[in-house]
Amino acid sequence: MKLLTLAATLAALTVTTPVAQAETGLNSLFKREQSALNTVPERRLSGLFGFKRRQSDASAKDVKFTRDWLDAQPKAKGGEQFACLAEALYFEARGETVKGQFAVAEVIRNRVNAGQFPGSYCGVINQGTGRRYQCQFTYTCDGHEEVIHEKRAYERVAKVARLVLDGVDTGLTEGATYYHTTAVRPRWSSHFTKTARIGVHLFYRDDRYRTASND
Repeated sequence: MKLLTLAATLAALTVTTPVAQAETGLNSLFKREQSALNTVPERRLSGLFGFKRRQSDASAKDVKFTRDWLDAQPKAKGGEQFACLAEALYFEARGETVKGQFAVAEVIRNRVNAGQFPGSYCGVINQGTGRRYQCQFTYTCDGHEEVIHEKRAYERVAKVARLVLDGVDTGLTEGATYYHTTAVRPRWSSHFTKTARIGVHLFYRDDRYRTASND
């Protein structure tokens, strides 16, 4: 009887050990795949797996570049990427017309979709932050604390941010990924294609990196 029990135990070990090893190997593989997926920007995962971002009730043809129209839109809210874009529009374009605010948001979105910039709104907006006056968006590295004093202005630009994040594409800047105010003339502006002037901002496209997303 003891011999039979020992034989049965050995047989069970022979069968279960490869199974246990296989399960351990699969767990390790899944962990590696999950780690790799976590590094892929959300926009690329959406395209890869066919996920659809939330769609806005408004479309580009519905947008009216007036404060009255913007005030009539639902109060905007969202997560981290929304907060980054809304903040950037507040500090970069709150004094602009509604059209100008959409244009600045469009540039940031174009950067997110372009391969030479970070693949998220927060990544694009905070690129270079920490190096005084060497960042992409001056308000993030000018040494001043970012404090939102004008609540009404913030509520408006937040609605612009929400609409752009939800897929509204007004096509105002023809794929621009750079802009500056008319008060300055940076050296890089002579190397890029000027695509639009809206309010106090001039917009530029770097044709070396044109893709289907900004044609």
